Amino acid sequence: MNKLSKEKRNNLILVGIVVAAIILGLWFGLVRSQQDDLRTLAAKKTADSDKLAQIGDTIKNSKKMESELSAVSNQLAVAEHDMPYGDLYLSLVNTIRKFSAGYDVQIAQFTPNGSDTPVNLMPRVPYRQVTVTISGLARFHELGKFVADFENKIPSARLINLDLSPASVTSADGKEKLSFKLDIVSLVATSGPRSANNP
Repeated sequence: MNKLSKEKRNNLILVGIVVAAIILGLWFGLVRSQQDDLRTLAAKKTADSDKLAQIGDTIKNSKKMESELSAVSNQLAVAEHDMPYGDLYLSLVNTIRKFSAGYDVQIAQFTPNGSDTPVNLMPRVPYRQVTVTISGLARFHELGKFVADFENKIPSARLINLDLSPASVTSADGKEKLSFKLDIVSLVATSGPRSANNP
């Protein structure tokens, strides 16, 4: 093999170094930045595809959400059905009288505690409340059933400040009665009762 002269060999090494530097410069200057741009575009494409899939799912589920909203609106209408409206005192007294008809509880007196006030039973609800004090006579078990059933069947009202004392009256079967006094606090319907079919 022919030996290259020292000068040609140095020139060849220099050309090799320059070519390698140019290739590295092209790699880091153009190719690498293009690869970074491609990675960024691929990540953006993936994010946009995910967002598009999420929008598609929302569109598909809109009917389901609409039916769930309708069901919740109907539940709210049912819950608001027993709330007082209009003449708050009269409406609440009528609700109490209707409910107490099925129990051996004699309500002798209804006393209003002012007009409707901001709610202090529960935090942050969009209702107001009205309070009525009732007093009367009942046997212990009948009063207990009345109190438990009232709070379970009319979730918009609470019975508070129950005061019991022995009454001088006994029932026909010889059992003693209790004199009771309690406050009934009810949420107030803002727009009157709504039917479950027409919220």
